[in-house]
Amino acid sequence: MNTSTRRQFLTTAMAGGMAMANFPLLSSCTSVDKTFSKQELAARFDKLDIVLKQPVFKKELFTQPVIIETLELLQYNNSYLCRVRSTDGAEGLSVAHPDITFFVPIFQRKLRSFFINQDARELDLILEMIMQYNLNYRLEGMALGLPLATIEFAILDMMGKIANKPVALLIGNNLNREIGLYMATEFRELPLEEHFARIKDEVARYDVHALKIKVGFMWGGNRDIHYKGIPGKSEKLIELVREHYGKDMALYADSNGYYDVDEAINIGRILEKYNYRYFEEPVRFNHFEDIKQVSDILTIPISNGEQDQSYYNFRWLLAHDGIDIVQPDTYYFGGFIRSMKVALMAHAFGKTCVPHMSGGGLGFLYNAIFVSAIPNADPHHEFKSFDTNVVYECPTAPPQVVNGKMQAPTDSGMGVNIDPEFVAKHVVL
Repeated sequence: MNTSTRRQFLTTAMAGGMAMANFPLLSSCTSVDKTFSKQELAARFDKLDIVLKQPVFKKELFTQPVIIETLELLQYNNSYLCRVRSTDGAEGLSVAHPDITFFVPIFQRKLRSFFINQDARELDLILEMIMQYNLNYRLEGMALGLPLATIEFAILDMMGKIANKPVALLIGNNLNREIGLYMATEFRELPLEEHFARIKDEVARYDVHALKIKVGFMWGGNRDIHYKGIPGKSEKLIELVREHYGKDMALYADSNGYYDVDEAINIGRILEKYNYRYFEEPVRFNHFEDIKQVSDILTIPISNGEQDQSYYNFRWLLAHDGIDIVQPDTYYFGGFIRSMKVALMAHAFGKTCVPHMSGGGLGFLYNAIFVSAIPNADPHHEFKSFDTNVVYECPTAPPQVVNGKMQAPTDSGMGVNIDPEFVAKHVVL
């Protein structure tokens, strides 16, 4: 199957309305070799490298230096905030991912010094210095991404307030107000009937028209230490969910890398039969040759990326046409700017971005901000709830879902007003 055929499948799926009976008999699917000549592949890598070299942050909006004077991490019980201040008295605040509790020393002893006395207008260069030439030789993944994203969010909040612009317009050319949502569900460890009941309960909480289910059992890599789940359960759940919600409900599936290649292909064909719109992490996230093998055989779009720690995997999969949807997590991956580069790499090849939302704090709002800025957003994006321990208000984006969508904030900075009394309860670490 060539690239145009895959894109046609994706376009048709996103448009919805196709009856399940019209889908092909997937047992007849055969592998199609989607390889490129040496010259073609080199050109594709060059195209991606051009994207990676382009700055994201709009430095030109600021005529004077913005020197970072203080950068603080604040704690109150299980809540963490980041506060940044410039020498001119500007201030930005961000809410950290709850798991930053494990990485406080990295924030304090490794990252903080990179930003103090630096010009915040050079945010692209500071991030590049940290990720490419310093810490990334020894630290990767959440250990580096979570504290780095927390710092970046606070700086972007400050810079947006200085420029009187929403953060979306500091990192992109778009400001898409309405963000389509899918309800992300879990419960894969439960028996079929209980699992399905919990899905229905979650979907009923909000006015959503899209849903993602988990298939397989638990996560990739733990099969040797956990039992393999209930035989045949995922296959039955895929059918049951489609029959219950009908052909107009947008459905997605995620295995968190549970399957091997053959199993992923078998499950993928069932997903195709029941008109699921993409298959997330069909195999281990960093086994990119396996991902491409699954992608080459299936017609359902393949998504991947929430666990990725560097540009390398995204770059390889996009150059080899082994992925249809990129899914960086803005916390795990180290912030909006780095995640935007992934979205733009995908955009260069006509592919979409559905950022993973790791949740906690104001993750649902930060995810909406990022989605509002990217040029290649999918129709639906991850959502779990508005539940948070943060006391805040967001005048331009009230926490509600109407007709399957939430609003992205348009006020300056992050568009969030965190209650001063709530902030005052926190102590500086």
